Amino acid sequence: MTAPWSVLLDVALRTTIVYLALLAGLRLTGTRQLGQMSTFDLVLLLIIANAVQNAMVGPDTSLAGGLVAAGVLIGWHRVIDWWRLRSRRFAKLLAGEGIMLIHGGKVLEAHCRRGGINRDELLQALREHGVADIGDVLLAVLEPDGAISVIRSDEVMPGTRPHHRIKARRATAPPPC
Repeated sequence: MTAPWSVLLDVALRTTIVYLALLAGLRLTGTRQLGQMSTFDLVLLLIIANAVQNAMVGPDTSLAGGLVAAGVLIGWHRVIDWWRLRSRRFAKLLAGEGIMLIHGGKVLEAHCRRGGINRDELLQALREHGVADIGDVLLAVLEPDGAISVIRSDEVMPGTRPHHRIKARRATAPPPC
């Protein structure tokens, strides 16, 4: 039920390498892959999980080996999250940044390609936001988490630019409790 320290250290090292490699690999696939998962994405995730299990624990199938692997994963997650919260630059590197897809009712085709969004996916996202026509969209952004945010033109007060409306709303809002 127990394993020698050298085997557990090997499990910890293997787990670290697999975690960091997967983190980099998933980040490089683009933001859209991290949004709502399709069946295709779920199958890939399950296969990756099964494939890397053996790479992490190797021949050690002991309880201690599994606990070491889980502990290392949780530990790295906490360290990277701590670093992400303290460094805007690291957070941007890790999560990416939003990509504008529509501006002033015009689809930005090059941005859509960069974000891995095709026209059908963009139209679906607009419908999910209750928008029937691209011309009704002031701004649509592919967020770092893979979701698409939409601001309709009619949501902006007539005669003002969006950032003025936000400042005016903040000025009239009651102070927080």
